[in-house]
Order: sequence, then C-alpha cells, then structure tokens
Amino acid sequence: MRPLSRRSALILGGAGAAAAATGAAGLFWDQGSGFQADGGLDLSEPQALHSADGRLQVKLSAALGQVRIAGRDADALSYNGSLPGPTLFLRPGDRVNVTLENRLGDPTNLHVHGLHVSPQGNSDNVLVSVEPGTSFDYEYRLPADHPPGVYWYHPHRHGSVADQIFGGLYGAIIVQDSQPVPVSRERVLVISDISLTGGGSIATVSAMEKMMGREGTLVLVNGQLNPVLAARPGERERWRIINACTSRYLKLRLDGQHLQLLGLDSGRYQSPRDVDEVLLAPGNRADLLVTTAAGTAVLRTLPVDRGGTGSMMGSTGGGQSRPGPDGTVLATLAVAGEPAAAPEPVPAQPAPRDLRAAPVTARRDLVFAMGMGMNSGGMGGGMGSGMMSFTINGRPFHPARIDTTVPAGAVEEWTLRNTSPMDHPVHLHVWPMQIIEQDGQPVDSPLWQDVVNVPARSSVRVRIAFDDFTGKTVYHCHILDHEDSGMMGLIEAR
Repeated sequence: MRPLSRRSALILGGAGAAAAATGAAGLFWDQGSGFQADGGLDLSEPQALHSADGRLQVKLSAALGQVRIAGRDADALSYNGSLPGPTLFLRPGDRVNVTLENRLGDPTNLHVHGLHVSPQGNSDNVLVSVEPGTSFDYEYRLPADHPPGVYWYHPHRHGSVADQIFGGLYGAIIVQDSQPVPVSRERVLVISDISLTGGGSIATVSAMEKMMGREGTLVLVNGQLNPVLAARPGERERWRIINACTSRYLKLRLDGQHLQLLGLDSGRYQSPRDVDEVLLAPGNRADLLVTTAAGTAVLRTLPVDRGGTGSMMGSTGGGQSRPGPDGTVLATLAVAGEPAAAPEPVPAQPAPRDLRAAPVTARRDLVFAMGMGMNSGGMGGGMGSGMMSFTINGRPFHPARIDTTVPAGAVEEWTLRNTSPMDHPVHLHVWPMQIIEQDGQPVDSPLWQDVVNVPARSSVRVRIAFDDFTGKTVYHCHILDHEDSGMMGLIEAR
C-alpha cells in the first residue's frame, strides 16, 4: 500500500472513527472483487483546461490502457490517460474545438451533456460515429447568453454508451459565472462507479446487471476511493458534483457542515437553498456551497430504492448492489486550523425563465415502458433482445426513424409517463426542461433540469422551449443500459 502523507495520516485517525460510526465498508475497500484498492489519499482533481479570448482547442484521445484508479494501476478506458478526463472551463460565447481521437477497438463519439449548442454537423451530433483508428473534429459554439453551470462530456455511440462510460470515458465541463461567487476554493468532484477484476481489468457485466442497470463495486470520486479534503473552519467552498455513474443514484449527505445548493444541472436558483441532502439521478449535476465547521465529516451516498423488475422476472428484488443503511463513504472532509474570515454574500442570480404562463404549441405523452419479449425492429442491442424490451411509446430506438418532430421556437408540454416498476431518469439533449408537475403535484417555482427522474409507475410534466437550434437529437433514459437497449427516441426540430 502506498504510504500516506503526514496530513492524510493525521486526518484518517479521525476519519476511521467517523467511517465506523457511519457503517462504512472501510477506507480500503475492494467489495470482494479481488482488486486491492488504496483509499484515503489526498483529493486530486483532473487537469484544468481554460478557454482564452473566446476559444478553447482540445484533443481528447480515447483509449484502453493503464490508468490510476483507487490508488492502483488498472487497465481501463480513459481520455488522455486520466480518469476523469480533463475539465473544460468555458464562458458564454466561447467557441470550443475538440479533436476526438479513437484509439479504442470499437466506434465511439462525443456528447457534451447539458450544453445548449447545435445538434447538427460537427457540433453535439450523437449520430456521428468515429471509427477505430480515426479522429473527428468537433466544434461547439456557446450562445452569448449560455447559462453558467456544471456540465460534462462522454461517449454517446448507441449500443455501447454504458460500456464506455462504465469503463472510464467521462470528464467535466464548467461554464463560468459572469459575476463570480465568492468562495475560498472550488472543487470539481466527478462521482463514478466501476467493477474491476483482481488483475485490475474491467469486470464482465452480466445480462441481469444490464437489465437492472449496472452498479459498480467501486464508487469513486475523481477516480479515487474515499479521498481526503482539507479546509479551515468558516471557509466557503464550491463543489461542482457530477453523477457520472451509469445507473447509480446518489443521495448525498455531509453531516455537520452547512450545505447550500446553487442549482441542479443548468438550472440556477435566485439565491442558494439550504439543504441537508442532495439527490442526483444518473447524469444530474449539483452546484453546491459548503461552509465548513471544525471536525471530520464524511461525504456519503445513502441507499436509494430505484425499483426492480418485480413479477416481470419472477422476483421482487432490485438486483443492484445494496449499501448498508448508512450508505457508502465517498470522501472525507477534515476541517481544522485557524478560522477563516466570513465570506462575502453570494450575489443574487437573475430570475429563472418561467414557461408556466407561456402559450403551449403542442402537448405530448411519452410512455417509458419495460416488458418481456423481443426488441423487434429496433436497435436495442446487447442484452435487451429476447429478454426484456425497453421502449418509448411502444417502440425501441431506431436511428432511421424520427419519433418526434417539433417546430423551431415552439414551447411544448410533455408528460413523461413511467409504466414500469423501475425509476427512469429522462434526458433531453440540447434543450433543458422546466418541471411543471411531479406525480400530480404542481411545482411552485421554476425548476430547470436536463435529466428529470420519473419514479416507477408515476408521471412528470415538463415544458420545453425549442429555441435557437434546428436538427436531430435524442431523448432517452439515463440508466445507460436501458438507453443502449432501446429506451431512446429521435427528435427533429425544423
């Protein structure tokens, strides 16, 4: 095991007790996989790449090779040899050029999740396929009024999305504020999960795990196991958190510290909201302020019941990995030293756009369903065929079929209905969704997200303004095994 720094060793003296008190599996956790993980090291963050004079030029090389995971060398997928890939810091109005080099054995592509950019040509076009041994030049032009927030990038080649993200292909995107939020420090925390063999390679995923939506045995923060964060009392930190797990929901708690939520996804509240916990479905992001109090605190994710197949498969179990009642430890925050000066107030944010009084040009129902049988005529791929179907409005995805056509500039109201016994987090590319009603109850303030969770056997009503862009893109379940198995539709704005 790698020696700890003196600071980490001192911190972990208290962290071990805290972990025991919370029922954590332990600081050096291998979950029976045989992979000897090494936890408790100081937090590291991905390489930061900043735009300058309105431009950013990036090369991302996707490859299978040796990567540092949980303090050990493993054979996994990565961008530029690191997990996560580099963090892209952008500003509204920027032009971003990304050369994606495919050094994998399979096709891939790139999706800039949550960015409001064109879906056409060489922009956020998920219908592009970058073949092995080739490269592709993407160009993204952010509107001058693009909302600040936390975004991310990952592959979106249908049929292999879950495998490639689970294997390590993801990275953060930060669109910065025009008026900075006063904080002592900013951190980017990309939370992901993976299963590794004793030899340090990506473990095989069973058909049942894919059907349920796989959950890895190692839950990582920036590729690390239970990293240590240090701060002084009274500091205000800004944590930009991304749920990059393929299927795992995160119910985040950091007891003993003052938490305020600036917003989720691209949505931003007018003023920070005090919270005790934050729920992130796969693909969601949180912009979180942490005002520190002296002592050792454990960031953990509590269990989330996202449903199961029930009688559809002759059982009632969900099949996912199940943490104990006190959850899984993600990171340890150690707060000690001289108190910091009180931070300046957080500047008020502009009022969010509110579509509740806007004229609606069309209303649609999208029914997300699971059932036994073949994915006939679709492009579900993998485990869905012959075992269980994953459909929207009764049909699995097919890239040659446009499922929804919308007029450019329209404001539409969609009812997202989930008839299955499992939750489905619904993601629409390019255009964010304003949540209007959840399970029959109206939402009393503007709430914007690009991943909206629809609980089992319930519905959510949203409104969408199809502004600025035309072209084809997709909406889908962000349990990525479900997407790969057909739970996706093609939409064209024209």
